[in-house]
Amino acid sequence: MKIVMIGAGNVATNIAKTLAKIGETPTQIWSRTLASAEALAETVDSCATSDWNSVMKDADVYIVSVKDDAMLGVIEQLCSRCKHGVFVHTAGTMSMSLFMGKAEHYGVLYPMQTFSKQKEVNFRTIPCFVEASDQQTLDIIMELARLLSDNVRELKEADRKWLHIAAVFSCNFANVCNTMAAKILERHGLDFNVMLPLLDETVAKLHRLHPKEAQTGPASRGDVGVVGKHLALLEGDKELSEVYSVLSDYILKNRV
Repeated sequence: MKIVMIGAGNVATNIAKTLAKIGETPTQIWSRTLASAEALAETVDSCATSDWNSVMKDADVYIVSVKDDAMLGVIEQLCSRCKHGVFVHTAGTMSMSLFMGKAEHYGVLYPMQTFSKQKEVNFRTIPCFVEASDQQTLDIIMELARLLSDNVRELKEADRKWLHIAAVFSCNFANVCNTMAAKILERHGLDFNVMLPLLDETVAKLHRLHPKEAQTGPASRGDVGVVGKHLALLEGDKELSEVYSVLSDYILKNRV
């Protein structure tokens, strides 16, 4: 396939690197800033541009991987110049209807993972969720997704949005709790690394147990005395106290 990456952020970087490894290097990388496009293009031995007029018009697939609030404007610019091929975006919450009236063949390829430029992931294990405007386009996007991952399935927009919310709870909110834990530890001269064995075991248990069964801690035991002591210690930090209280109340009300 002739593939053009539109974007050079975290998701685009990981997709481009994975495609390059399997011999499907993107032909071109576009980014709003030329430096970003050049950095990724150099990594995967591709060509870079920040000029819409230079984006190749005969690609088989255009993968749009930009911030959600920039996506509509990017799609309008792209599709006003490039009329042929399959157009996909990689966002969990954005509708494929963004392409409607602007492209004939379009869809979504949403890889559900947390991505960073600095850390490569094993894309073959990442669940990828696909949606398309028609069966022919679905076949093409499925083919592309299977180049990246062994875990590909079709999923409609309404269910994908709920999937994305679940991912925010499971990943983003869990990580911000770790940020709060680090804040507490640093105040008392402790390194966050002391938490890593605990976190490793927490995740390992989820491979064997339902999250509700894996829940531990004072609130899960109904130990309101310990919860109260913790809240007393957190009195000087309103934000941490409120988060601790809300999460503890939820656990207490939903104990196994």
